[in-house]
Amino acid sequence: MESKMNTHAKPAQMRTRDPLLTEFKLKHLTMRNRIISTSHAATAGGGGYPKEQYQAYHEEKAKGGLAMTMIGGSSQVSPDSNWGGNQMDVSHDDAIPYLQQMSERVHRHGAHIMCQISHLGRRADATVSQWLPAMGPSRMREMRHRAIAHEMDEHDIKRIIRDYTEAARRLKEGGFDGLETLAGGHLIGQFFSPLTNHRTDKWGGTLKNRMRFALELHDSIRAEVGDDFVVGMRYVVDEGDNIGLSFDECVEIATILQAETSIDFFNCIFGKMDTGRALVEHNIPNMAQPSAPFLKIVGDFRKEVKLPVFHAARIADLETARYAISEGLLDLVGMTRAHIADPYIVKKLEQGEADRIRPCIGTSHCLYRLGNCIHNVSSNREFKLPHIVPPAPVKKKAVVVGGGPAGLEAARVLGERGHEVVLFEAAPRVGGQILLASLAGWRRDLIAIVDWRAAELEHLGVTVKTNTFADEETIAAENPDVVIMATGGLPDTTVPHGGEELVKSTWDALNEPQTIGKRVLVVDGTGRHQAPSTALTLAELGHEVTLTTMDEFMAQEMEYQSRVTYRKKLAALHARVDIDMEIVKVERAGNGLKATMMHMLTGEHVTYEADDVIVDHGSIPFDDLYRETRGAAINNGETHLDQLLALEPQPVQPEQGRGHVLYAIGDAVASRSIHAAIYDAFRLCLVL
Repeated sequence: MESKMNTHAKPAQMRTRDPLLTEFKLKHLTMRNRIISTSHAATAGGGGYPKEQYQAYHEEKAKGGLAMTMIGGSSQVSPDSNWGGNQMDVSHDDAIPYLQQMSERVHRHGAHIMCQISHLGRRADATVSQWLPAMGPSRMREMRHRAIAHEMDEHDIKRIIRDYTEAARRLKEGGFDGLETLAGGHLIGQFFSPLTNHRTDKWGGTLKNRMRFALELHDSIRAEVGDDFVVGMRYVVDEGDNIGLSFDECVEIATILQAETSIDFFNCIFGKMDTGRALVEHNIPNMAQPSAPFLKIVGDFRKEVKLPVFHAARIADLETARYAISEGLLDLVGMTRAHIADPYIVKKLEQGEADRIRPCIGTSHCLYRLGNCIHNVSSNREFKLPHIVPPAPVKKKAVVVGGGPAGLEAARVLGERGHEVVLFEAAPRVGGQILLASLAGWRRDLIAIVDWRAAELEHLGVTVKTNTFADEETIAAENPDVVIMATGGLPDTTVPHGGEELVKSTWDALNEPQTIGKRVLVVDGTGRHQAPSTALTLAELGHEVTLTTMDEFMAQEMEYQSRVTYRKKLAALHARVDIDMEIVKVERAGNGLKATMMHMLTGEHVTYEADDVIVDHGSIPFDDLYRETRGAAINNGETHLDQLLALEPQPVQPEQGRGHVLYAIGDAVASRSIHAAIYDAFRLCLVL
């Protein structure tokens, strides 16, 4: 599809001024710049093989100009290395044809490709796939995947070394440029760490004995693949507590590795990964964590070793990446989740359009929904949705009513298509419910979803009219061909058996927290962010907060990063959380309120006393204007799902003199998420 981006790169002299755009030699490979995407959860599908969807996902990043994409986070080398997710499987020769297809597609665009291979060790799930026992250097339970590991014997050790070696062979036959093994938290790292290796034989005890597994494994891999294949290690530089591997011990291990094996790089991580908290705060920091939280310690590690050092952990912007390279903290910088948000980071930097890079905001939605960025719906859907919106064959006049995420995306896509677009927003500022959500402490970076789209609309010449409550006459005055209703929703504070007039919404509480009483009951009827983020905001302001949820655990509709963040922060503030509770009624009690809740399993009624009761059941579509105007539309406001899902034009199209078509999207249809609203807008407007 034709791109509207400038295809002429800046002169070479300008390119060399930016440290990120300088070349780097990794063994025999020449990296065209310093930006890479590191291995992450594969979402491979297709029996664990990298088929069309996964190939297209990584090919898009190669098109976007990065130096190297690393695929297949935790790709399994053995059948007993499975966590029950969509891991890539390199334990069979059946994978080779797909690997060849993938390497060819990435190489076609001038990028290099590597794969991470691993054995999970005690992190494997013993209740999935073939129901094989988890393996480990010692018999220990792992909290995250809950297995109690079998202590490996000599046969197990030799088998797994052989499995690694065979996986390496398959990658070389698949046309890959190299691989990395995974030490931190996985089997190699479990042998390294005294926390998980309690052996007294030649595979445990002294540091050199604990290294024996890694040394023999890497020697075997090198003997198989030869010297013209890059082999590195994703390596922990500090286990992040006072009882595991320290920074100095990790440096000592690394020094021995680079002296006694032929590894070619260290891809550095920090901390552990055997609990939800460790994954959130160490391995995959979310928006509650600072930007690039481990960059300094990785930079300190780089001073102690001779091999090239890579690192990726919430390095989401070019300024931080540039600093990492220019200050010599890293040799190659991993902007991994940033490339899920925008695979064209390097192209935009080269073309002087860095200000148009779609930002990664660290919501970790990509982990919850298997590679789908919260506000880039094309990500991991590249096989059917383009990242670069094609121009429309016929230019039309479009009106978008509502400036929340759905309306902003609709206006953006229509503008990219070349249509003349007018957006009406009743509030003084676009953003809709995201403006509220970003008031809630650690979620403030959500505002970037709005800011980027507002800037894009200005770049595209879209007319945005704020403080304008659109009605039928307002719309008709524009003489549109297409009308998109993205009017959002209003808070649903339903109380089934009375007292709804006594409660407040999360909107009320976030907009005016000073009006909320000391004792607060927050009732969560969705499992989404609204209620817990409100509870946390009020608890941080000193309120005595109780949060109830209808679900079996708090924040059920979120990825584990957000769930852990809420659990930790609310616990630290001594907020009470009750599960399996449904609101029944609210009534006055003295100077306060009494809420009657029903336990959803026992049917028992429980009363809570509070100064304020805040209820969230999602939103009710604010669709009055849509209903009032659909009769005037030539399609009666109908969206045909067959055409929508096939990405084909709707069956009724506007024609000169016949009138306009009308569609409703986002929360104006039903209460859903930011991603759902943007997805609605993108796939509808892509073919208008």
